[in-house]
Amino acid sequence: MVASQNRTLLESEVKRNPHPDFKTVEASRPPWDAAASLTYTQTASPSWAFGDGANGTDPAAATTPHVAIDPYAAGRPAAFNYKLLISAIVPRPIAFLSTRSADGVTTNLAPFSYFQLIAHDPPLFIVGFVGTLPAGGRCKDSLRNLHESGECVINIISEGFVEAANSTSIDAPYGLSEWDVSGLTPVYDCETVKCARVREAVFSIEGKLESVREFESRVEKGKVTSTLAVIEGTRFWAREDAINEERNLVDMNVLRPIARLGGITYARMTEAVEIPRPDFKKDLGEEGAAKLKSKQQLPN
Repeated sequence: MVASQNRTLLESEVKRNPHPDFKTVEASRPPWDAAASLTYTQTASPSWAFGDGANGTDPAAATTPHVAIDPYAAGRPAAFNYKLLISAIVPRPIAFLSTRSADGVTTNLAPFSYFQLIAHDPPLFIVGFVGTLPAGGRCKDSLRNLHESGECVINIISEGFVEAANSTSIDAPYGLSEWDVSGLTPVYDCETVKCARVREAVFSIEGKLESVREFESRVEKGKVTSTLAVIEGTRFWAREDAINEERNLVDMNVLRPIARLGGITYARMTEAVEIPRPDFKKDLGEEGAAKLKSKQQLPN
């Protein structure tokens, strides 16, 4: 229960919900467009060439000044840095993490947007947790299970179950399974781990804990405030209608991924642009690079 109380206190500090009456605000918005799908548009500047700089869609960029923000400024709460960073580092993929205690009795399901793919050979992923390892005090239930069992399943959240996924962020006490809270379907057919994958997820990853590292606060010396887990993917699960014949490409119009923005905001993917990666020899060359370099002015 201590962990739940600390988590509730953190939520009160963050104040991520800006609406006194959220349901009234939500009711004033247009309904969900179920027919919307991923479409491709041109880029803002299809004729852009090397050295052209910004594409002109943000005219204030050249004249509006910036302000420097010290994350450790006197009197600045850590919650301010949290709110700032999750509103600026966007969109973020979400690891919908399924874990199981080492004794197999307790299961957990929770979303984490401190998440990213960092390598493909071997397949490696990172998940960041606020708090310590179990021996250190305040520990996330998912981190407790992951650390003790060494296993998890990372599920990708899609539009079809975003409300259910969000419900699992509830500050439930350890031992209460978020599977029940969400109503999602656990499937125990994984080949390398004992955790369940989410039946409704279009794409899931079985994972083994590769390493963990704790980080101390820069303000409260000696206090561990965050933990990084590196997870190796050992099996991939893809829905048949989402994967191509070579099993190397997921269809975005089937995956329909949900991303995390700031506060209580999520994003869906309905529009995309394609920009080929340039080839130095083919597209620029030594001569072209020399011309671009001559335009740059280094500070004194």
